[in-house]
This record gives sequence, structure tokens and C-alpha cells, in this order.
Amino acid sequence: MEIGKLAVRKFGKRLREIRQDKGISQMELGDRINVTATYIGRIERGERSPSLPTIARLAHALSVSVADLCQEI
Repeated sequence: MEIGKLAVRKFGKRLREIRQDKGISQMELGDRINVTATYIGRIERGERSPSLPTIARLAHALSVSVADLCQEI
């Protein structure tokens, strides 16, 4: 698998783990950063690669650092 695609999948998996650990739904997380729950789901499944500003907003919404969010990559 291409390294970029692998990184996107790992990021999505990490995002899902953190979101679920915090008891936040995809819809709630999407509302917090002004995107749809569908978009959050696509990120979590590795179908979408979020921009750096979106990654920063996700980290802030989850009260974690960008480094924590990207830990598994």
C-alpha cells in the first residue's frame, strides 16, 4: 500500500479511537468543527485526507494535541 494512503488510514483509525474514547458522536464532532458527520466518517474510514487546518480543528475539538491525534502515523 502506498505510504500516503496508509497514513490516511492510520490517521482515520486514530481519530475514531479518540472520538469514541471521549464518547463523542460523529455528528457532534462534525458540529464542533462545522463539517458533516458524513465527512467525519469518510476521514475515519481513510477515504478522505483532511487538510492541516482541519486536523488542527479536530484536535482542538477533541481537546488533544495535533501530535496526539497523529501519533499512530
